[in-house]
Parts: sequence; C-alpha cells; structure tokens
Amino acid sequence: MKRKINILAGDTALWVIFILMSVVSLVAVYSTIGYTAIIDSHTTPMNMFFKHLGFVVVSFIVIIMLSRINYRVYAKLSVWGYVLALGLLLVVLILQTRWLRIPGVMAFQPSEFAKIVLMVFLARNIAVNRDRLDENTVYWMLLGSVVLVCGLVVEENLSTAVLIFIAGYLLLFFGGVNRQMWWRGFLVVAALAAVGVVIIYFFGDQMDLFRTSTWGHRLQAWMNPDPDELTQENMARMAVARGGFTGNGIGTTIHGRLMTQAHNDFIFAIIIEEAGTLAAIAIFLLYALFYFRCIRIANGCKGLFGSLSVAGIGTVIFLQAIIHMSVAVGVLPVTGQTLPFISYGGSSYIFLAAGVAIIQSVAIDNKKQRQQALQQAASNSGSDDHGSSASNEMLNLENNTI
Repeated sequence: MKRKINILAGDTALWVIFILMSVVSLVAVYSTIGYTAIIDSHTTPMNMFFKHLGFVVVSFIVIIMLSRINYRVYAKLSVWGYVLALGLLLVVLILQTRWLRIPGVMAFQPSEFAKIVLMVFLARNIAVNRDRLDENTVYWMLLGSVVLVCGLVVEENLSTAVLIFIAGYLLLFFGGVNRQMWWRGFLVVAALAAVGVVIIYFFGDQMDLFRTSTWGHRLQAWMNPDPDELTQENMARMAVARGGFTGNGIGTTIHGRLMTQAHNDFIFAIIIEEAGTLAAIAIFLLYALFYFRCIRIANGCKGLFGSLSVAGIGTVIFLQAIIHMSVAVGVLPVTGQTLPFISYGGSSYIFLAAGVAIIQSVAIDNKKQRQQALQQAASNSGSDDHGSSASNEMLNLENNTI
C-alpha cells in the first residue's frame, strides 16, 4: 500500500490561518498597489501583483519543504545563521543601507533574516545552558547576543531593533533565566526607553546621531498631528474613519490610491477603509489565534529548544502584527513595520514563512511523539501499570534533549 503524503503536515489550524492571510493579502495588495507600481516602480499594477503572488507561492513552498526537516537540525544551523546575520548586518551598516541585493533574484533586508535566526539561536543557547540559567554570567551571555543584533540594526531601523529586543527579552523570561536579574534588566531598559523618548521628542531634530531627526519628527507628528498636512499617517486615519464598521467595499479605496505605502506600512488602514472595523477585528483574531496555536505547540513539545523556538518566532510575528495595526489606527507613531503575511511580499514574507516552517516542524514532531506514545501504550496494554509507565516514558523522551 502506498503511503499517503500530507502536503500540509503539521498544525492544521496554522495552515488555515496562513492560507486565509494569504488570500486577504492578495486582495488587499491588488487593491492598493497602483500608486507604487506606476509612480515609484514605473511598471503596471498587474506586474507588481503577480510578483507578489510569486512571493506568496514561494512562501508556501518554503514552509512545506523546511517543515519536513527535523527541527533539531535548526539548533546546529542557528549558530552559523547567527554569524551570517551579524556579517550581513555589519555590511549594511557600513554601506549605510537597509537592503542587499542578490542579482537576478531579489533584494532583502538582513534585519528580517536576523530576527528569525536570533530567536532560534537564543532558544538553542538557553537549552544548552538549561542547568546554569540561574547564573548571572549566563544571563549576560544570552542578553549580549540579543543586544549585539539590536545594536547593528538600530541605526537603520529603530522599530525592528525594538521588536527584536522585546521578543528576545521575553524569550529569556520564557526560558527561565534568573528572575531577579531579568526584572532588574526590565526596569533599567524601561527607564532608559522613557528617557530616550523624551530626549528624541524634544531634541531629536537638533541631534546628529543615527536617524534621530527622523525619529524625532515622527514622534512629534504623532503627538501633535497637523490635520491639514497630507501625510501617510493622516491619510491612514482618514481611511479608517471612512471605513466605519462595515467598510465601503473591496476595491473602493480612495486613500490607498494616493499613498506610497498603502500596500506595505499602512495596508491595515486600507483594509478597514474597504472592509470596515469588522474585518479589522477578524484579522486581529487571526493573529491572536496564530499566537495561541504557537503557545499550544510550544507547550506540547518536550524538548526545550523546540518549545522556545516556537515561542520566540510566534512572539516576533504577533508583536509585529500588533505594532503595524497600532500604527495604522494612530495608536503608535510611524514605524515602517509591515503586516505579516498580508503586506506586499518580498524577503520579509519569505523569512517569516521560514519561521512558520520551523513552528510546523515542531508540530509535526509533536504528533509523531504522541503517536509513538500511544502505540507504545497499546503494545503494553496487557498490563495497565506497565502500559502507563511506557506511555509516560515516551511522553518524557525529550525532556533531557535539545
């Protein structure tokens, strides 16, 4: 009998969520891509739409292929991936750019690659040092790997650096590092962040450090918006107001045809304009369900590395979605974060898909472990005590492995 191949193996709910987001993405990008295609890219909207469709298809293939690899392999690869990420970030820092181009393939942002690799690398180091997590030296070593990446990212992309730091620091908490050290660090970082916001708000325009003038302008525009100024954020707010509860219909956007970033940084606002607050709530629930499924998969994994990898990647994706949605409705200043799996595709879409592949790899392994435990229990069903013991043994098989 031929073995049936399940293409969409892993967590079914995650696959459904990813497919729904992809469908929303195709509709929303098709509706908003016109301005950028014609004015900025000097091409047709259909050309850019089919390019985006290509990225969506590639992302499906990436998840299917990479999820078949045993997730433990990624523990070893993460070390080299981390080194590569640092090297690429150093290159863009020296070149004073955000993008690197692979001739004939695509341009990509190393920071998108780094935030996924860091979560896996951090999970690996926590698992390796599981018996020493109470030591201060381990805390500083783990924190240092996060700070190093953020330090290389911050000049060109503050919001991504902040996103990476928050997700990484939360992963230290999930991993069980010294709680006293963690809370002390949290208070110090919160205080420094508050002071930094005040300094950038009042003196950002006068400082010549990194991109402080841009940060200061964005913060001031958010705190003191000029309703008469035709800015991206003002048009996003008008789009949200026009959408109301039920929206004006798919393809009827007005503001999306006037915005250079309607297909990327503000696509959530255009979705509200066309499909209303009801659609916005549905999309938020999709991300919340995505994160919930990640937590379920993490809890079901007996290996610490697999559990933390899922938690870290899930946190990155969920936080990025929250930041994007908050910016689109005016709750946060402009950050430039895309809406995962919905904004116009590219390197971000593919790297996040690779993260989902790792999550699905853990989900596949979880199912195999449960099946083996059930089979072992069934084979020893002659003795209730013996069967129970065997089942428990299988369920705890990975407790002391990475």
